[in-house]
Amino acid sequence: MEAFWISLGVIFVAELGDKSQLMAMTFATRFKPLPVLAGITLATAVVHLLSVGLGGLIGDALPTTAISIVAGVAFLGFALWTLRGDELSDEESRKAERTTRNALVAVTVAFFLSELGDKTMLATITLATQHGWFGTWVGSTIGMVAADALAILVGRMLGRHLPEKVIRYGAAAAFAVFGILLIGEALIG
Repeated sequence: MEAFWISLGVIFVAELGDKSQLMAMTFATRFKPLPVLAGITLATAVVHLLSVGLGGLIGDALPTTAISIVAGVAFLGFALWTLRGDELSDEESRKAERTTRNALVAVTVAFFLSELGDKTMLATITLATQHGWFGTWVGSTIGMVAADALAILVGRMLGRHLPEKVIRYGAAAAFAVFGILLIGEALIG
């Protein structure tokens, strides 16, 4: 359960202000929310299953202290990445707006491709080096889907008037705190 709750919280925060949230909002303006959310869920479940597999292999190969320090540094990097922000390119935005394929297929493929190498995938790999794969997988998947569901809901209600800087700074601060705690735990313990 610890892996589930930690992964859910970390990935929910990681997803705030991420490019995938912008994609979710864009798709939600074109398609009904349910197929968009289903596509996000399918893509996320597959990407995060791959991520926990990689994390498990890395976790078994490295000593715990080294993993904690690397994970802490990675989370500090995620904080900086989050501060930098993510934006949809004009091409990505146009693709999301003009796609006429089945909504489920379009969203699933778009999210799968956009999540490969994304900070939430890297954060899931990092979490899986320290926690059980199943709890990390389920927690990270639910955390991401919940954050994107929130983006769909807020996006439909508020349009483009979201406090993007506040979201970005809050998520960056949370990553920095996780990073510092991991490094401190490794050095003290």
